[in-house]
Amino acid sequence: MSETNQAWSPEEIESIKERILMALETVIDPELGIDIVNLGLIYEIEFEQTGETVIKMTLTTMGCPLADILTEQIHEAMKEVPEVTKAEVKLVWYPAWTTDKMSRYARIALGIR
Repeated sequence: MSETNQAWSPEEIESIKERILMALETVIDPELGIDIVNLGLIYEIEFEQTGETVIKMTLTTMGCPLADILTEQIHEAMKEVPEVTKAEVKLVWYPAWTTDKMSRYARIALGIR
């Protein structure tokens, strides 16, 4: 993660957020074997002009023991996006996660209709 003093346009910020999302697709839930984006765990990405990034996500269950592992993997994935100078993962519980948040790909892979 590098220092930057550049002012990003709204279009550039959207492009950076898209690359952040692509990097998050490399973070695989070890229990389900599917990435956290397709599982619908990523709720919001905030990218500031300073490069500071907040990723709001949830887990499939409140007591999920994977929170630390996933957070660590997210920090690793953010190293692939040079504009991100600092990453923070915030766990949110509302709205509660349901299988409705999963992508079609994740549903097919897990055999959920």
